[in-house]
Amino acid sequence: MNRMRWIRVPACLLALTAAVAASAQPPSAANGIIGIANIGLRVSDVDKEVAFLGKLGFEESFTSAQGANSFEVYVKVNDRQFIEVYSRTAPNQPLGWLHVCYEAGDLNALQKFYSSTRLGPTPVKKGSAGNLISQVTDPSGNVTQFIQYMPDSRQVQDKGQHLGPDRLSEAILGFVMPVHELLVEKDFYTRLGFESQDVGSVIRLTTAGAPEMRVEITHGVAGGRPQILLPITDAHKAAEQLKRLGVNATLHDKIVLVRDDDGNSFVLLETGSKD
Repeated sequence: MNRMRWIRVPACLLALTAAVAASAQPPSAANGIIGIANIGLRVSDVDKEVAFLGKLGFEESFTSAQGANSFEVYVKVNDRQFIEVYSRTAPNQPLGWLHVCYEAGDLNALQKFYSSTRLGPTPVKKGSAGNLISQVTDPSGNVTQFIQYMPDSRQVQDKGQHLGPDRLSEAILGFVMPVHELLVEKDFYTRLGFESQDVGSVIRLTTAGAPEMRVEITHGVAGGRPQILLPITDAHKAAEQLKRLGVNATLHDKIVLVRDDDGNSFVLLETGSKD
C-alpha cells in the first residue's frame, strides 16, 4: 500500500510565497487613489487655450519645458488639481485628451500593487515638477498617470497662489470617457481599484479614497471626445458670465456646455456648491 508522504517545504519558499501574496493586496484607501490631480490636453495654440481657461476663471500657475520645441502650462483649478496644456510639436500629433493623472496617497505602494496584478506600471520616478510619477496605458491606448505630491514640488510651493476670484468652479469633479470596448475598460478600471456600477450604457466608477470623484465610461463612436466635469453653484449665472466674456456657452437646465477652439468639452454642472 502506498502511503502519503509529507513534503517539507523550505522556510525560504514559504516566506517568498507569503511575500508574493502580500504584494497582491491593494493599498488602503488613504494610500491608493485619492483624487484627480490633473487632466492633460494637447492644443493647437497654447496661448489661446490658456486664455480660454482664463475665462472660466482659472489662472496659469507655472510652465515646464518638455524638450527643445515642447512645453506645458499648468493651469490651476485648486491647490491639488490642474489642467495641463501641452503644445503641439508636429502637424500629425492628435489634439485633445492626453491623459488623466490621479493623486496617490502612497505611490510606491500603489505601483507595487499594480505590478503584482500585471498592469505594467512604469517605475516610480521624479518628474520635472518635483513629484513622484508613474503611469499605465489603458486598453484603448489612453495614458493613465499617478502622482504623489512632494513637499518641494512646484505644485506644493504654489499653494494658495493663482486661485482666481472669478473661478466658476473650484474642482475637477471628474470626466466622461467614450471607449470602444466598454467591458474591457471596465475590467481595467476594476484592476486599478475602482468599484463599478452599470447604469444603462454607462459605467460609473468610484473609489473609496475619493468618494466624491465622478468618472464615467460609455460606449463611444469614432471621434468621440471625453468631457471634463466641473461643479458650479449656479448654471444660469455661469452661462451669463461666459457669454459676456465671448464664450459660446449652451445652457441646458442645470448644465452649461462649453468647448475650446480644438473641440475639448467642458461640462459645468450645477451642484449647489463649487466643490
